[in-house]
Amino acid sequence: MEKLVCHIKERSFLARLAARRMNSQQLAMVIGKTIHLYGVSREEFLRHPWWVRHEVCHIMQYQELGLLPFLWRYLWECKKVGYYANRFEVAARAAEKNAAIVNKVVFS
Repeated sequence: MEKLVCHIKERSFLARLAARRMNSQQLAMVIGKTIHLYGVSREEFLRHPWWVRHEVCHIMQYQELGLLPFLWRYLWECKKVGYYANRFEVAARAAEKNAAIVNKVVFS
């Protein structure tokens, strides 16, 4: 199986906006194949395996559904049931314990 090449963007403006909305000092968010970071360096992010696994799960969700369908469904879930009960977030939190999920990606 070919590995998926993913990117990490530090000091992301989009992640900064999301952090402000979530009232958080640090935030990682995925859009497509890119993990956007705010308030945390690439090195610090990669030192937290559970966090990396969580974001890799979102990358897999994007791959399965496509960019716009994933964004639409994710936002609809947030509106309908809230952020924490959102099925995509529930799955990503479960993936935090799955060490094998990171074997599917390589970070550039």
